[in-house]
Amino acid sequence: MVNEIEGVVVGHRDGHGFVVRDDGQPDIYLPPNEMRAVLHRDRVRVRIVRHDRRGRPEGRVTEIVQRPQAPIIGRLLQEGGVWLVAPEDRRYGQDVLIPKGATGAAQPGQIVVVELTEPPALYGQPVGRVTEVLGDIDDPGMEIEIAVRKYGVPHQFSEAALAEARALPDKVRAVDRRGRVDLTDVPLVTIDGEDARDFDDAVYCEPAHVGRGKGWRLLVAIADVSHYVRNGAALDIDAYDRATSVYFPRRVIPMLPEKLSNGLCSLNPGVDRLCMVCDMLIDAKGQVQAYQFYPAVMHSHQRFTYTEVAAILQNTRGPEAQRHAALVPHLLNLHDVYRALLAARQARGAVDLETVETQIICDEAGRIERIEPRTRNDAHRLIEEAMLAANVCAAEFIASHQHPCLYRVHEAPSADKVELLREYLKAVGVPIHVPDQPRPRDFQAISQATVDRPDAAQIHQMLLRSMQQAIYSPHNVGHFGLAFEAYTHFTSPIRRYPDLLVHRVIKAILKGERYRLPALPLPGEAQAKLAKRMQERGSSEAMTRTRGRPTDEVLGWEAAGLHCSGNERRADEASRDVEAWLKCKYMREHLGEEFAGTVSAVTSFGLFVTLTSLYVEGLVHITELGGEYFHYDERRQELRGERTGVRYTLGTPVRVQVSRVDLDGRRIDFRLVRDDDEAAAPPRGGAAPGHDGRRGASRAAPAGRAQPSRKAGQAAPAGRERGAHRGGAGAQSEPARPRRGRSGGRR
Repeated sequence: MVNEIEGVVVGHRDGHGFVVRDDGQPDIYLPPNEMRAVLHRDRVRVRIVRHDRRGRPEGRVTEIVQRPQAPIIGRLLQEGGVWLVAPEDRRYGQDVLIPKGATGAAQPGQIVVVELTEPPALYGQPVGRVTEVLGDIDDPGMEIEIAVRKYGVPHQFSEAALAEARALPDKVRAVDRRGRVDLTDVPLVTIDGEDARDFDDAVYCEPAHVGRGKGWRLLVAIADVSHYVRNGAALDIDAYDRATSVYFPRRVIPMLPEKLSNGLCSLNPGVDRLCMVCDMLIDAKGQVQAYQFYPAVMHSHQRFTYTEVAAILQNTRGPEAQRHAALVPHLLNLHDVYRALLAARQARGAVDLETVETQIICDEAGRIERIEPRTRNDAHRLIEEAMLAANVCAAEFIASHQHPCLYRVHEAPSADKVELLREYLKAVGVPIHVPDQPRPRDFQAISQATVDRPDAAQIHQMLLRSMQQAIYSPHNVGHFGLAFEAYTHFTSPIRRYPDLLVHRVIKAILKGERYRLPALPLPGEAQAKLAKRMQERGSSEAMTRTRGRPTDEVLGWEAAGLHCSGNERRADEASRDVEAWLKCKYMREHLGEEFAGTVSAVTSFGLFVTLTSLYVEGLVHITELGGEYFHYDERRQELRGERTGVRYTLGTPVRVQVSRVDLDGRRIDFRLVRDDDEAAAPPRGGAAPGHDGRRGASRAAPAGRAQPSRKAGQAAPAGRERGAHRGGAGAQSEPARPRRGRSGGRR
């Protein structure tokens, strides 16, 4: 047992696999023959039997510790009279045999859900039975049906939860108004996107005297979900199990049943709704000088879209302003307080990185019509700053009463990421020093200093990659990106469970009570993965200092934080999987076509290129780059040719041809298009400062960091690049890029 190592198997589409070790040490390679008796996601014990010439361990499975109960989704096939299911997730390297009579009502070619009845063996395939028929591969929405099952996203409410929802009233009753402030005469409005269906938040602003100066009174009213979702009840258990709503193109898997999410708890226009209010006094410098929380009844006076509000702010005498003349003064007040809050954000040095975010526009059949960039205007930013202010007040209120809760924490970058960023900035000629313990204003200074450079987008992307991911935790270590000492999520209880918990804690404090978490389900797979990643990363000094000796109560909050953070990641993964599917189907119509693009990521195995006009990302494998050795330099994020010195780095413009689309693998491959004489031309975009040609390549990375290069047509040994295509179209190897382009906001 001394030499045995425990971990989880991660299969590879080519038949081999890896064991991701529990101790955080490098993965152990499993050759195809070792994968015959195990499946992707199995927990195993392995013994290292050899190391390859690069020192990487290869293992032999000695014991299968646990098999996950998750079903396998795939396509039902009949070959030579034998029924089998080819898994949709190619990391399951074996087809599943289906005995006669175990296919149910499924027809050949349909997508089905399979439950294993016999595990795989060295000389036998796994055996299973069909438990659910999802439909044909080209059915509208099939990609979502696959994703929710593939990632274990709960998509059906329990009968107890649905019965509880049906028993709720359809409107606010007289008994519900007791003990609440009546705000129905205050012209609160909602401002959301055109396609929004649930409305968490409403806002109102008026001028006010703050001390001896001028300022504003800002009201942020949030749907009072906690009034209807009782602690520990069936609705609460289902909401906790989901932890978040999951958003797909044209469909949402909500955290709460529709009666609540789109009805009773949604701040729809023209109806009374229960809410929790953060009532703030903000001075001319954008500082919150006073605030209070209280339960209220409100009446939304208008459902605005961002586009409508932006039009009114740009032209107060235009047609949109004339249609809503009575509300225009209040919108102008909101715009004024936004500008003050924005000035305060800039003064505290919060990181504000604008990157291109895209949205997929589908037709009625669910196919992509186009992919277009999301445009942000002052209406988006106005709401964002109002929500940030309310979230900060909620965190400060809870912290001041020393009540346990979930904070939204965002730790400072790790030392390794700081060093990598420092080397990258030096390589691209940004003369700004990054200290060992950077502050948010250091990152913001880099952002502002490089905003007019042609490679600004790539530099800002590297800033994002160097930062940690935000999580939910009862240990308040602040929010690095937003430069807040205390921050939480208060403003979206319809779609985020942590917000619901924050509301309950605030209500308990207002009543002079202490909120106790209900008996919640045991931790799931998503948060177990997150806990492992956090363990590998190691606890920060700040987190250790705030944790102290945890009580049972604190341990309960820690478990809830891990659960919500893990399920948030799971929702993101499922959404990305669906988007990758749709993009692959979209790009199948463009096979053989050529497009201009930009290098958006550089890895040891090739380049990820984002098409300029279509906003779709694919891989140019290193074997497509030409007949010479290429050195990968992680510090400079570049591949450099040893003979010619040609280099490819973030932001390099290229022209590519769509050469292959693998729908099942969620993978798009590009081929580099260039003239015959272009291969010998000087490096695109010029050499890095202080480097030229082959001499630069020879010292591309410090010892232990450079990746062995290979000639064209000489791919890496099968499977040695785990993660190369994980996540499919738009994916890249670890470290993964942050999905969203901003550090704060409503998310």
